[in-house]
Amino acid sequence: MEQNGLLDGVLAAVRETGDWLVERHRAEPTPAADRAAAFAAFTAVDEPAAGLLRARLTALRPEAGWLDAELTGEVPESGEWWVCDATDGAVQYLLGQPQWAVTATLLRDGEAVLAVVHAPRLGFSYTALRGVGAWLDGRPITPSARQLTAAVVATSQPPAVGSDPRALHRAGASLSAVLGGGVIAVRNLGPTALQVAQVGSGHLDAFWEFGLDAPNLLPGALIAAEAGALVTDEHGAPWRACSTGFLAAGRVLHPALLDLLN
Repeated sequence: MEQNGLLDGVLAAVRETGDWLVERHRAEPTPAADRAAAFAAFTAVDEPAAGLLRARLTALRPEAGWLDAELTGEVPESGEWWVCDATDGAVQYLLGQPQWAVTATLLRDGEAVLAVVHAPRLGFSYTALRGVGAWLDGRPITPSARQLTAAVVATSQPPAVGSDPRALHRAGASLSAVLGGGVIAVRNLGPTALQVAQVGSGHLDAFWEFGLDAPNLLPGALIAAEAGALVTDEHGAPWRACSTGFLAAGRVLHPALLDLLN
């Protein structure tokens, strides 16, 4: 299937999954009072949604594998694989908040070549094709050109950051450094993929993170890079799925944030 036709098909599949989830999304927070109850409430909607998304994408690209790796931080280095999250932003979904998304990324030999990040409740969809471009609701996007003192930036932590003392320490130290560096604000606005994609469109000026988190970073990283943002590790080298640090920012802001993170 030709690239643009495949992207259209993936976007349709992701939106169908999003519509299914919206029908079951409630404005009131889930009454689950402990982790087990919250997990059960989430699984009840996430598993059917993931099944729907998998069926649609497998029909589009039957030769591609399916990677269940959200919590492992690892991606294969060869072959074609779907890396997807039917309900990216589980916490927000369960709390009745709108900041959640459906994501789908096609990985080829360890590199993202196609990505969709769709936020049903917010009403927009990011898409990207490697070497072609990135779009928000079909319109080409570009990152901001704001300087450090005018920047609103975001950060988050990988799911397994608690088991990585070094990443945990670096997350805390970097937050202090960036807050003291003169930015307007530091925020966490929901799923990692969605926030990184928003760097590509200038709705956020930068996003950084420490720790292995490739499945969550891959879709937004492709969107931001194709939009023209610099997407690197914490030392300024090109970001890879095995990198333990991540920074996406506009070309004006990136060097200043890189200095603060180091």
